[in-house]
Amino acid sequence: QVQLQESGPGLVAPSQTLSLTCTVSGGSITTSYYAWSWIRQPPGKGLEWIGVINYAGNTNYSPSLKMRTSISRDTSKNQFSLQLSSVTPEDTAVYYCARARMKSIGRYYYSPIDPNEYNYRGQGTQVTVSS
Repeated sequence: QVQLQESGPGLVAPSQTLSLTCTVSGGSITTSYYAWSWIRQPPGKGLEWIGVINYAGNTNYSPSLKMRTSISRDTSKNQFSLQLSSVTPEDTAVYYCARARMKSIGRYYYSPIDPNEYNYRGQGTQVTVSS
């Protein structure tokens, strides 16, 4: 069974870059047709999808965060990472990495953007943006 584990600093200063890594075990991040996403939950709010990298290495980002977000992967370590730049206190949240099967329309496959469709998720890591 696949397991995901987030790691990274729990405290980030405003205007700096938040960097998190997800280590995956029990399955390869290059296995067709899976999508690997970052999701967050600010205090008192619902889940928010941040972005995704699929099994082929293609990325897609939330329009509201696209200008500040980068997701990459290291297939040799079976890891994928999130970088969120120019953070503010509004970026304070529990951050999750998660996996879902890609959806298809005919022969076209696409990654889900609804965070509730990601049925495998890490335990989450609290990131606080504060000076």
